[in-house]
Amino acid sequence: MGMIKKVIHGVSWRVAKYGRRKLAKYYKILTQKKIYPSVYRKYSKKPVQEQKIVFLEIRMMELTDNFQRIYDALKKRGGYQLVTCHIGSELVSRREQYKNSVAALKEIATAKYVFINDSSALISCIPLRPETKVIQTWHACGAFKKFGFSTVDKQFGGNYEQLTKYPLHKNFSLVTVSSPEVIWAYAEAFHMEDRLEDIVATGISRTDVFYDKAAIAAAYEKIHRLFPESREKKVILYAPTYRGRVAKAYSPEKMDLEQMQEALGAEYVLVFKHHPFVKNRPVVPEALKDFVMDLTADMTIEELLMVSDICISDYSSLVFEYSLFERPMLFFAYDLEEYFDWRGFYYDFGEMTPGPTCKTTEEMIDYIQNLDTRFDRQRVIDFKNKFMSACDGHATERILETVMGKENHWSGKGKKK
Repeated sequence: MGMIKKVIHGVSWRVAKYGRRKLAKYYKILTQKKIYPSVYRKYSKKPVQEQKIVFLEIRMMELTDNFQRIYDALKKRGGYQLVTCHIGSELVSRREQYKNSVAALKEIATAKYVFINDSSALISCIPLRPETKVIQTWHACGAFKKFGFSTVDKQFGGNYEQLTKYPLHKNFSLVTVSSPEVIWAYAEAFHMEDRLEDIVATGISRTDVFYDKAAIAAAYEKIHRLFPESREKKVILYAPTYRGRVAKAYSPEKMDLEQMQEALGAEYVLVFKHHPFVKNRPVVPEALKDFVMDLTADMTIEELLMVSDICISDYSSLVFEYSLFERPMLFFAYDLEEYFDWRGFYYDFGEMTPGPTCKTTEEMIDYIQNLDTRFDRQRVIDFKNKFMSACDGHATERILETVMGKENHWSGKGKKK
C-alpha cells in the first residue's frame, strides 16, 4: 500500500503542476492580450495631463534607488504631479499584482511621462498613445549578463516567438545607459537596433551618490556602528548575484569562511550583501561573527560599495559601479562555464573583468595577501572609462535634460522647417 500511495501522490503532484502551468498560460493570455489593453484604452480616452509623471516599480513595493534621485529632483523643481505605482512582482499574490496592474494602467493612461527600470509586460502589452513617453532607466550599469532579446534560446530566456508574442521590452521612447560603449548591447536586448539614437549615455542616476561626500561619511559611520570590528580593519565585500530563477533565487555558498577568517581575519572583516531576489539567506555561523556579518537588510549596496576596500562578486553588474572607486575587485566565478551556458555575457568574461577570476577560496586568499604586487589599478581605470564614462555625479540632471530635450524632438519643436 505504501508504494501505491507514493505513486498516486507522484501522479497527483504532476497533474497539479501541469494544471498550474496551464492556468498561468491562460492568465497571461487573458491579461496581456485582453484585459490590460482594454483597461488602458478605456482610460486613455481622457486627455494627457502634461505635468503628470508616473514611476512604475515592477518588483519592489517602495521607490528604489534608481528612481529616488530622479523623483527627488523633479519634486524639488516643482510643478509636476508625481505618481508612484508598485506592481510587487514576486512579492505579493497574483491577485494583488492584478489589482496593482489595473490601478497602474489607470494612471499611465493619462501620464505625460512614465519612468520604468526593469522588464515590463504591463508597459509592453498596451497600445501606448503617442503623447505618452516611456523612459527606461535600466537598473544595471554597464553590460554584463545578457538579458531581453539577447537571451533568445538561452536557458535563462525564451525563444524569439515567445519574446515577440508576449513582449517585455516594448514601447520604450528613451533608454538611458552608463556609457556609449554599451549602447549596442541595450539595442540588442530591447530589439532597438534601428533606433540607436533613442539609447543615450546619460549615466545611471543612483551613481550620483558616489560623489556625495556626506553620503560616504554617513556610510562609514553606519558600518562602524553595525559592525564595530570594521573600525580597525579593512572591509571585504562579498556580493554575488543570485542563482536559479527569480522566484526561487538562492545565493552561492562555495566560499570557505573558516579558511578566509584564518588567513585574513587579522587584517580584514568580511561583509555579505545578497541579491534582493534571495529570500532565504545563508546563516553566518556563530563562531565567525567577529569576522563575517550579513548586512543585506541593514545597508544598501551603494553604502557597502562606498566603505569596502575590496569587492568580491561574480557576474553582478555592481562591479561597474565599484570601479568608480578604483579599488581591487575579484571575481569568484567557480561556475563560469555553467553560468555562461545558462545566460551568457555581452563581452568575453576573462578579457573584460578588471581583476582575477577565482574558482577556489585559496585563489582569492592568495590574491588578497599579495595585493601590493598584483593589483593593477590602471586596469580598473580603463574598465571604468570604458563602461562608466557618463557616471560622473551628474547623471540625474543629465537624464532630465535629455528627456526634456527629447520632448522637443518628439513633438516636432526641434525640427528644422
